[in-house]
Amino acid sequence: MPDAQDDTVPTAEQIAAAWRRELPGARTESIEVITPLWRVAKLLGDERARTLARLGIDESTLDLLSTLRRAGHPYELTTRQITTRSLVTAGAISQRLTRAESAGLITRAPTTASRRGVLVTLTPAGHELIERVVRELLEHETTLTETLTAAQRTALGEGLRCLAAAVQPEHRI
Repeated sequence: MPDAQDDTVPTAEQIAAAWRRELPGARTESIEVITPLWRVAKLLGDERARTLARLGIDESTLDLLSTLRRAGHPYELTTRQITTRSLVTAGAISQRLTRAESAGLITRAPTTASRRGVLVTLTPAGHELIERVVRELLEHETTLTETLTAAQRTALGEGLRCLAAAVQPEHRI
């Protein structure tokens, strides 16, 4: 175990051992899963931010344009559909739409289905941008996961899906 003067980052195992020593009886088994997840999430988040900055797009615009592009031709959704698929508030979607529309990446028009509904459509410029960015981003992020074998990627994906399901709001105490 590193001493108090040690400047190295402790491993998850060292953190768990320290809590077992300092707080006997406390359940520490989650530390060796959650601590590495937090660390990897931070590192991947930082890496994605650097990559997106290099590609000239921010995370929220990527999310908006990706949501529209994944919808398939004619690459349009209502604001309600975008909100549901993006897992952010309607206010956040409104801000994203305003920025993307100003940049010429999307258009907005009233829907015929509802008086208050708005249909959002990907423009040719938005379509070109999102395809270029996603191709480059996926290529880069695939290189990051190539250190894992196919079996490890599958097992990790399955484990993370189970964990994600367990921490969904409807499962929390």
